[in-house]
Amino acid sequence: MTDSNEQIITLTDEEGNETEFYVIGDLEIEGKVYVALEPVENDNDEYVILRVEADENGDETLVTIDNDEEFDKAAEAFENEFMSELDLDEAYDEDEDVEETDGEDE
Repeated sequence: MTDSNEQIITLTDEEGNETEFYVIGDLEIEGKVYVALEPVENDNDEYVILRVEADENGDETLVTIDNDEEFDKAAEAFENEFMSELDLDEAYDEDEDVEETDGEDE
């Protein structure tokens, strides 16, 4: 799911542990912005969804989505966005395989 051109950010949790993430993308849903992040050290193709909020200084921060309904909406929107991209990539790859095979038979 990752691409070498993707942005990498480092997040620090409440305990001070730092983790690097690829920024997969962001979406605006019902006036709120969400970002999908994939851990750099990830063998499971799992990703994290966080909400973007402004702190007291107006700086953007990433916060955990505590509301299950809100999280489900964001997760569904990201799945729809990324699954359609993956499906198109897979279909394109399959078309290339067919064309290459067709060309070899001639």
